[in-house]
Amino acid sequence: MEDLGLAHAGAGRLECLSCGRHGLVDILSLGALPLANAYPDADASLDEPRFPLDLAFCPHCTLVQLRHVVPPDQLFSEYLYFSSYSASMLRHAAALAATVVAERGLGAGHLVVEIASNDGYLLQYFKQAGVPVLGIEPAANIARVAEQERGIPTLNAFFGRELAERLAAEGRHADVILGLNVMAHVPDLNGFMSGIRRMLAPDGVAVIEVPYVRDMVDRVEFDTIYHEHLFYFSVHAVARLVERHGLVLQRVDRIPVHGGSLRLFIGMGDAHGPSAERLLEEERALALDREVYYGQFRRAVERVRDELTHTLARLRAEGATIAGYGAAAKGTILLNYCGIDHRTVDFVADKSPHKQGRRMPGCGIPVLDPREIDHRRPTYVLLLVWNIKDEVLEQQDAYRRDGGRFIVAIPELEVL
Repeated sequence: MEDLGLAHAGAGRLECLSCGRHGLVDILSLGALPLANAYPDADASLDEPRFPLDLAFCPHCTLVQLRHVVPPDQLFSEYLYFSSYSASMLRHAAALAATVVAERGLGAGHLVVEIASNDGYLLQYFKQAGVPVLGIEPAANIARVAEQERGIPTLNAFFGRELAERLAAEGRHADVILGLNVMAHVPDLNGFMSGIRRMLAPDGVAVIEVPYVRDMVDRVEFDTIYHEHLFYFSVHAVARLVERHGLVLQRVDRIPVHGGSLRLFIGMGDAHGPSAERLLEEERALALDREVYYGQFRRAVERVRDELTHTLARLRAEGATIAGYGAAAKGTILLNYCGIDHRTVDFVADKSPHKQGRRMPGCGIPVLDPREIDHRRPTYVLLLVWNIKDEVLEQQDAYRRDGGRFIVAIPELEVL
């Protein structure tokens, strides 16, 4: 593996992981935090590894990125995030599959490949439509679930140029390549895009979804910054990346998932499509392609931290009991950056049995079944998964009718 500035003490990388040029400019430091999806067992040591979480901007290609990189095999070889436990994600996946099948006229003679296919939550809908599929998933435990429970052919591997070359040599050219919330996780961005270029059929398309840095900054979504998320994309940054590999942005849609994302349609062509050009013009008007756009972000993040910690301390002093909801990466970052631990939040509820019985990384808060909210009746529940707020509030309607209240911290403090 080439030297990608793997996470150690010190200043971190100086060069951009996309364009390779020096001169990264610091935007925000969240300090040394634990890995967001590394949930320790209940009886494990509290001495968990921590890595710097420092955000920087490349003035040459405009890509926002982390200065430190944790090796992917340390992050993803065994993973506890299963997409199928979110009803919102399943609805999103079903709608996307229906759209792509209809727009591309997909059938039995086509091939859909998904990079980081998780437990088959998305590919199952293409399979149900009679379209051949192939998943590529680096986490062995999740790949097994995809194959054994959903019958999704799945390669347990990291995607890159080398794997794409091998699959293409076997004649497996993809009519559609899917990548939902994976491109931000890949240290070798150019190898990733080169692999897509190599594996795409001549008239194929890659449909990639990434959180939009514009929404992250405007809505102060700093809890989406964690070690798995190396990159925070603008349309400018993606355009320059795909151009480097002889590809274009055929279309770009803004979608609400994960607090605001881009759906990128990447393929062959001579010029970016009209929707991409419109967003590029919007970004130029906002100065999003320049360092100045990010100047207020750090102060907004600190404001959220201070308001939340002061509010929780006051509520506890008044005798309130507080739980959390959603053992997600977002929660790990919010809790640890704000210095919130088991002395303030009694437990975090989560539907995933793979997380129940473990602890939130870095802060010692136990993860329990959501039924514990009904059993213990905390005065307040801190919502750690604001991106699926409506889904959670619906699930917890009885608790709310009985007087329970939810606290949402981002983009600003709100008690529901």
